[in-house]
Amino acid sequence: MAWGQGARRPILGLLFHAQQQAARGYSSAFQTHLLGTHVPQNGMFLRGFSSEVSASEQMNLIKQLRERTSAPIKDVKASLVSCNWDIEAAQKDLRKRGVVLAAKKSSRTAAEGLLAIAQDEKRAVVVELNCETDFVARNDVFQYLASSLAKMALSAQGPGELFLPFGPEYLENKSINLDHPKLSGETTVQSAVTEVAAMVGENVKLRRGFVLSTAAHGVVSSYMHTCPQPGLGRIAGLVTLEAEDSSALLDSLKRVGSSIAMHIVAAKPLFLSKELVSAAAVENEREILRTQAESSGKSQMAMDKMVEGRLRKYFEEVVLMEQKYVVNDSTNIKTLLNDLSKEVGSKVTIGNFIRMEVGEGIERPEAADGSEAMARAA
Repeated sequence: MAWGQGARRPILGLLFHAQQQAARGYSSAFQTHLLGTHVPQNGMFLRGFSSEVSASEQMNLIKQLRERTSAPIKDVKASLVSCNWDIEAAQKDLRKRGVVLAAKKSSRTAAEGLLAIAQDEKRAVVVELNCETDFVARNDVFQYLASSLAKMALSAQGPGELFLPFGPEYLENKSINLDHPKLSGETTVQSAVTEVAAMVGENVKLRRGFVLSTAAHGVVSSYMHTCPQPGLGRIAGLVTLEAEDSSALLDSLKRVGSSIAMHIVAAKPLFLSKELVSAAAVENEREILRTQAESSGKSQMAMDKMVEGRLRKYFEEVVLMEQKYVVNDSTNIKTLLNDLSKEVGSKVTIGNFIRMEVGEGIERPEAADGSEAMARAA
């Protein structure tokens, strides 16, 4: 009995000493057994994360979570610390934080980004995905989402609409299946956009899109300017060429169509033909030209000739069929189509065309705000 009481004192002392070490932040094999492990039924010891994570292990966990999520390092570390360095729990926490932050940033101006094109033989879709800085537009997750949205819009749209503009509400609630190391699984378009916004730390918005189709015997051609990769860019030109004869070969139409799509990007036409220019637009331009001519002090007849001559110049600037061909300015688009018609043995016409540019029509913040946005991205 005396021996049992004597043996108990060292054991109690050892337990007390271990508790003191734990309170002071020290670690030992015994402390790890008490605080960091549990003994399951099979007798295997499994270490759980405690505050005693080495600096090298912390850096490794930060690196792993950063690779998984692309979130800013400070947010990655904050989530790991709050979750006691449990990487799975931290990843869930980071997604929750990101959704909240994305909602807070949704009011910020997003005038940068990318256009994405997806097309098949008869249809093409172009969508605009915006962000705040061109730095984020170079992010691979952002680019993957833009391409995926265009492909999804192409598959979702029926072949009946020849020309269809659409807003974000057309796609937001549709289901999209993603397959990217940092963005995978089936979700809605709106949820995918929000998740990418959380990853990149900026306001990300699906702004708009267009569907261009040809129901006749013809082709849809596209050209993308400033391409980080195929199908992505900052300025897009799309055009449909149609042949009256259904037996006409389409190879020549594809070749010329691609060239005209590039012309559209460079020349910025507003109308397809003079007949499609509204009477109000013509009268407004004529009034401006008349005011300019009156300052010359010439006779009324001379001023009328000046106005009509400058009006023809206006048509050459804004009407696609009247524009000088950027590849060869000795001819115009109307003549180019006439030559193509002779080549294929059938009359060829332009059905529709689109020119889109990232951020056009969006009021951009002042230069100071832009510098601040770049600083946030860095």
